[in-house]
Amino acid sequence: MSKELTWFPFDLEAFPFQNGVKMELISFPGGFGISPRVVVPIGESGEKDSGDIAFYGTVRKVGEEYWMWYLGNDGYEGRFHSKPLRHKICLAISKDGRNWEKPDLGAYEYNGNKHNNVCDLDIEEDLMSCVVFYDPEEEDKSRVFKLNFESPKYKRNMAVAFSPDGIHWTEYEHNPVTNRFFEQSGGTKIDGVYYVTGQEIGGHYSPKGKRNPRSLCTYCSRDFIHWTPANCMGFNRESLPPRPTCYGEVNGSQVHLGAGLWNRGNVILGFYGMWEGNAWNDRGFLSMNIGLVVTHDGLHYYEPVPDFPIIEARELKGDTPYDGTSPALSQGQAFANIGDKTIAWFSFWPHCYCDGVREAVWERDRLGYFQPYTHADESFIMTNEIDLKGKRAKLYMNASQDSQYAYARVSLLDRNYCPIPGYAADDCEKIQENGLRMAVRWKGSDLIEGLEYVYVRVDMEGIRREDFRLYTMYLEVTKDQD
Repeated sequence: MSKELTWFPFDLEAFPFQNGVKMELISFPGGFGISPRVVVPIGESGEKDSGDIAFYGTVRKVGEEYWMWYLGNDGYEGRFHSKPLRHKICLAISKDGRNWEKPDLGAYEYNGNKHNNVCDLDIEEDLMSCVVFYDPEEEDKSRVFKLNFESPKYKRNMAVAFSPDGIHWTEYEHNPVTNRFFEQSGGTKIDGVYYVTGQEIGGHYSPKGKRNPRSLCTYCSRDFIHWTPANCMGFNRESLPPRPTCYGEVNGSQVHLGAGLWNRGNVILGFYGMWEGNAWNDRGFLSMNIGLVVTHDGLHYYEPVPDFPIIEARELKGDTPYDGTSPALSQGQAFANIGDKTIAWFSFWPHCYCDGVREAVWERDRLGYFQPYTHADESFIMTNEIDLKGKRAKLYMNASQDSQYAYARVSLLDRNYCPIPGYAADDCEKIQENGLRMAVRWKGSDLIEGLEYVYVRVDMEGIRREDFRLYTMYLEVTKDQD
């Protein structure tokens, strides 16, 4: 059985050793004339999601399809809140991840019939988030799908529900499962433990006083019922000296809804809401891009580039009926690599200004890159030590260059940081093309075998080496007996 390590340039544990390179992140841009495609629009008049969509939701691959759970409401009044607030969980399905349909589920009666895409969850109160896990290997088939949600029914504390099919849901009879306010947007499973991220207000000390700013917090559970009695605050953006201290619930830089999590095995990427408040504490005038954080344990996070917007909100509402409202976005638990593209789904915030779920698209795994700079004597990066004892491996590169005078060569080093015979840079075929997954070859072979502990070094060379960009590397590892 093989596994694959994914090394992004912004992952500090992937490439801790660097010389003569800079790292840049790549935003999905905002700006005048930019219009990210609406893939799941609000419904027609008379449908449950005809008023607004709050994408505090989830995308998972189920079999050969992509399923999207989102929150739909049939009407709103006022600047921020529908009256009455009665969001329900709705489902959209896609065969290819790009074109979505709202299936006739026949599960929930609305306007006198069940011909709609609303899931069956017997809660009359508003639903304010829906983080869904899909566990196809779950022994209890009534719990193959697991839902972590927020509702005023439980004073906005964490609650859970279970489903055999992702459509018909049964609440856990002893909800809520925590005793503190928690507004979640993402989750993952690591070594049999569920991690759910969200924002909490009041559970951690702040010089501001009783209501500390929104921060990224995580609860953990092994059975989805018993959760840690306290959460781990893994990332915040609080304004502390030498920054000016901001007061008030809305004011200042905060983390909205925790983060949607993309678990790539050896590293987890998080997209979080970059809440930027104002001195008069009116959320109608705040802005909110979507930022990038990274974690290796599901608890502690860092920003590769502080305050960098991985999805920009600026002027995205310009071609919608909501032009002139606050430039603000909301992330979900929603990422996928589909073909040669990386896709993240998001929506406008607040939900009363939301016309549907939209997609942000990059070239596959090209969220950032290493690039040489010219005044360095040499440009290279190097990994931490890799254990290949009793294993075989293959190495791949996602890279591009703007000219024929830039290329890369890869070498494997031993514990004394010396090139291993047969895997030195002089043995490596030049990587001089534009590709999303190019095999690294030494003397015509892409197989790495018979080694124990190695470091991977990548040299970016050529008289125009600054034209080379390295986006991602992949190490496919297989045990010898396999």
